[in-house]
Amino acid sequence: MLHFNAPPAAALKAAAGGGEEDVYKVLVLDRVTKDILAPLLHVNELRRHGVTLHLLLDADRQPIPDVPAVYYVHPNEASIQRVLDDLSRGLYASFHLNFSTHIPRPLMEKLAAGVVASNSAARVARLYDQHGQFLSLEGGLFTLGLPDTYLQLNDPAAQDTQIEAAVSAVVEGLFCVLATLGVVPVIRCPRGGAAEHVAAQLDAKLRDALAGRSSLFSEAGAAGAGGLAASLQRPLLCLFDRNFELSVVLQHAWTYKPLVHDVLAMRLNRVTLQDAAPAPGQPGGKKSYEVDDNDFFWAGHGKEQFPKIAEQVEVELKKYKDAIEELNRKTGSHIDPLADPSDLMRNNTRSLMNAVSSLPELTEKKRVIDKHTNLATALLGAIKARQLDAFYSLEEDCLGNKADAGAVVQQLQAPVGTPADKLRLALVWLLTCESGAQACWVGSPPEGECQQVEALLQGCGADMAAWWYVKRMRRLNLTGKQQPGAASVGEGLSGFGGAAQSQLTTLLGSTFGQGLSSLTKGVKNLLAGEQQAAVTVAVEALMEGRPNPETDAYAVFDPKAPAGRAQRPAGPFKESLVFMLGGGNYLEYESLSCWASRAQPTPKHIVYGATDLLAGEQVLQQLSILGHKSGAAPAAPAVQ
Repeated sequence: MLHFNAPPAAALKAAAGGGEEDVYKVLVLDRVTKDILAPLLHVNELRRHGVTLHLLLDADRQPIPDVPAVYYVHPNEASIQRVLDDLSRGLYASFHLNFSTHIPRPLMEKLAAGVVASNSAARVARLYDQHGQFLSLEGGLFTLGLPDTYLQLNDPAAQDTQIEAAVSAVVEGLFCVLATLGVVPVIRCPRGGAAEHVAAQLDAKLRDALAGRSSLFSEAGAAGAGGLAASLQRPLLCLFDRNFELSVVLQHAWTYKPLVHDVLAMRLNRVTLQDAAPAPGQPGGKKSYEVDDNDFFWAGHGKEQFPKIAEQVEVELKKYKDAIEELNRKTGSHIDPLADPSDLMRNNTRSLMNAVSSLPELTEKKRVIDKHTNLATALLGAIKARQLDAFYSLEEDCLGNKADAGAVVQQLQAPVGTPADKLRLALVWLLTCESGAQACWVGSPPEGECQQVEALLQGCGADMAAWWYVKRMRRLNLTGKQQPGAASVGEGLSGFGGAAQSQLTTLLGSTFGQGLSSLTKGVKNLLAGEQQAAVTVAVEALMEGRPNPETDAYAVFDPKAPAGRAQRPAGPFKESLVFMLGGGNYLEYESLSCWASRAQPTPKHIVYGATDLLAGEQVLQQLSILGHKSGAAPAAPAVQ
């Protein structure tokens, strides 16, 4: 797209040779497409592709009449009108129009009519549907950027048109993912819910695309996509509704990536922290850090338990110091008085050149180490202040059916943790603990477990609307089968102390260091076993393809089979896309990817997606709104 939709290799080759592709251009984005590109390209990478300016569509922009412009926008009434305004004003020499998804016929007709009316057809160079309406965060992780889908699909006051619009947005996003991969999967999903509705519409959309004259799913379209598209076997697409397992998006985490996402509010692979040490006389500012597949520490240690991260920071810092010492040793060469002067000069020059060439890599490595030291510092501060390890360990016991109400009550009575932390613990207990759940609707006496938990939540100021809504869901059996699982999927915790702790203690300060040590000792005995998220258990059964009472009743959609004749596919499958309708999180992604990497006899390839990645408190907000709208909680006061 950045090279006017020429094949990337050809475009870059022409640019290197000074051909016609070696041209500067302006990139125009809207809010939607800016988020799509944010995790994929940095400003310096845009410049390497000839983009000198990137501007927002709705911003005031000055004419640059002799430069071509690449537009990448979401097709809607507002964006089409703004493009027409730019064309009529002649802002740029030529307009290469790219839409993030298929532009509907009415909008295409409006665009054509506007171009003719302004006599600007000569400026429109090309127009493309890019089918890129999704956010690619990692090689195996994507979202559709639809944060309120759970709320929209469960809102009892929603009109049919609103629900259909929400479903259509999900179907369009999933279609774009499949078109990008160049694959037509077999679709499986539980019957009778929103997931089946999405599956049916996606099946119909794929059938229409396959019947078209130019298919997006030809082998040529999949060339170079790798992964799922590189296999001869069709992948499996497993669709689930968030109510299939609600507890996994409410519980606390103890591995690195889920902690950063949940505690530090990571969005689009970016974390923003308050500057703890501003310059003298300067107000405290904010610092942003990017974490993605290009970050060796994030990619290599993101699934490890938090105490292990401190050890890994020490290891990487030692490697860096050793590399610097080796560099110093090589450049400080010993001069031999009997050596030939020309040979001596040549060797010294070679050593100096090697040193200079390795410095950028070492500098980048040190920057990454410093970044994760700062992230670990921020996480440790939150863990100490809120005792997140205690909440995590209790929730793990709940998920393993090992926690009793007494332990939950004791934690709710403790003067630590925010009201949201306590509410999340209580909801995990409510969703997983059979005795506690039964007490909530059998009519237990005031001194019963459930009433005691409710009283403590009210006393600490928790938002009870979310509690009452989930309580009603359990009564109506709307939350699916809660299976033990969800979260302890990282590597086992090794010993932590001595030299391995010293460097992080120095970097974070003695108070943080002592806190980290005590926290580590507190959770060592809690990590002996591993539990899987419920969705992982279901995906394993679906990919195996053998008769299974848990998944045999799942609906089957095969866009390549005659309509109404799809049969349960024979396994095993090597690859699968797993999509969570209503929001997912890194904890669920971690559970799936860890299982896939250890699957026998051969590892599986899993791509995980969701309508959005939600932190625990974001889920609470949606549950609270639903509590008020459903009548489970008193109506929220009107805003004056």
